[in-house]
Amino acid sequence: MTVLKQVSPSGRTRMIDVGAKPATKREARAFARVEMKPETLSLITKNRIEKGNVLEVARLAGILAAKKTSEIIPLCHPLNIELVEVDVQPNEEVGSLDINTLVRLSGKTGVEMEALTAASAAALTVYDMCKSVDKGMVISDIKLMMKRGGRSGLYRRKEK
Repeated sequence: MTVLKQVSPSGRTRMIDVGAKPATKREARAFARVEMKPETLSLITKNRIEKGNVLEVARLAGILAAKKTSEIIPLCHPLNIELVEVDVQPNEEVGSLDINTLVRLSGKTGVEMEALTAASAAALTVYDMCKSVDKGMVISDIKLMMKRGGRSGLYRRKEK
């Protein structure tokens, strides 16, 4: 089994050569949270933020970011993504918007970074759209929830 390294034998950073790897079905899910004042959450759910529909713009930003991950994250391979879903849901119990992403493809390398990038971009978009009413928002809990496919198989985050 070949061990893939992002550092060459001479110590130089490089993109991993995945040419010899077989293409497999791959899927990843990620999560992010944007905590905010109750008043801010209310404005969002009532679609009363001046910049527009926060939930829809955040979804779109996440989808677009997933597609551009290789342009944002050094050494990521460009991937032919087959599906990106971004779900942004108000969580009144916590006082947040909870973001769940799903990225799916058939390819030679994973989709974890694409799912995480989608969640991050959606969260940053929420902040950008709402910062005029709540600069104290906190983006937190960006994490991989599940990954399947490829040589490493299935990973599921165990929540405490």
